[in-house]
Amino acid sequence: METDRAVLAELARLRSRLPDLSATVIAGVDGMLLAYDAPGLQPETIAALSAANLGLTQRFAHTVGHGELRETIIESAGGYVAIYAAGLRTLLAVLARPSANVARIHHEARRTARRLGELLDPVEVRPLAPMQEARVIPVEGQMPLAKRTPMAALQSSVPGQRAG
Repeated sequence: METDRAVLAELARLRSRLPDLSATVIAGVDGMLLAYDAPGLQPETIAALSAANLGLTQRFAHTVGHGELRETIIESAGGYVAIYAAGLRTLLAVLARPSANVARIHHEARRTARRLGELLDPVEVRPLAPMQEARVIPVEGQMPLAKRTPMAALQSSVPGQRAG
């Protein structure tokens, strides 16, 4: 339970340094709520949406070749939502008022996310090596494997319709 106290202490320190924050949520990248300070809000929903947002933006960063995602920020009329990767399996989401100093939020929340990652995800996991295409070595006397065809390319048994 020492980790729980340390996590809650990190949230309290962050909120004390940033008075314009309206909520903080720590979640797993699977969307499961781990800890929160979110008065009047639904922390489970914030955790799930934050994980979905982080996953989508991680995919986007990877697709465009920008490497590992560190954070994402949403600016709306009602304020800011910033989501930070905190280790490999956790995230920190902070909600702030429209008057908040975004640079200060980043400065403080990045440090907090780094510390939370150390507390909640202490074992560094090595990323998996990229998969390599399997080589097929022909064996004399055997038939080659059949080539697979996507369902959308197959002809339907119903006249005038395609499968898929």
